[in-house]
Amino acid sequence: MSRRMVLTALEGIPTIAPGDDLVPLIVAGMNGMGLAPEDGDVLVLAQKIVSKAEGRSIRLGDVVASPAAVELAARANKDPRVVELMLQESVEVLRCRPGVIIVQHRSGLVMANAGIDASNVDGADGDERVLLLPEDSDRSAAALRESFRSVVGRDIGIVIADSFGRAWRNGTVGTAIGLAGPPGLWDMRGLRDRNGRVLRATEVAIADELAAAASLLMGQAAENLPVVHVRGFPLALRPSSVKELIRDRNIDLFR
Repeated sequence: MSRRMVLTALEGIPTIAPGDDLVPLIVAGMNGMGLAPEDGDVLVLAQKIVSKAEGRSIRLGDVVASPAAVELAARANKDPRVVELMLQESVEVLRCRPGVIIVQHRSGLVMANAGIDASNVDGADGDERVLLLPEDSDRSAAALRESFRSVVGRDIGIVIADSFGRAWRNGTVGTAIGLAGPPGLWDMRGLRDRNGRVLRATEVAIADELAAAASLLMGQAAENLPVVHVRGFPLALRPSSVKELIRDRNIDLFR
């Protein structure tokens, strides 16, 4: 196993518009940092640039709030049009209090506000817009991985990351919402600790740990560093999915 992992935030990634091809922009960013791609490298991408490239920006003026959205928005002190989009993007509302609505997203992820965000979303004067998650973040990650393989001839893993709150902790942390290559879970059951005891329950959310590390470099405001290159990721790439990280409802103590 590698004892050293190097994370580098790529500079010079431009503002992303619908239809942009992210791969040449990221390759240019790697070249600018003197990084030649190698097999086993991982790229962590902020969800927003993937959503922007896929045209997931919605003009609020085009949204009509349903009665259910109006009622829920009143309880949460939110714009009914945004809540309408949350309902469209979700399969179930789990919790609601002023300022936040917790839902199960169509992807299976449990999250605040269905991942809908207005920060760093460009719009014309008076043209309020919000950004939705990719339609299928695993599919987006897989397409990016294949495109990188075609362009640079290397097998590079892809993590799409977003900021999530957690049921038992304050604050948000970078979290994987789409995967292609890096394992979601590292199953250590059956290995032995330093005292020879067999591990019976240890599964590490390795993709989330990677997303959190990258998030430290990306920042949360005006840093404009939406892509982080990772060298020395300690596990082999393989077919993977964010579904590895979604806890079954039957054993989820918070649902």
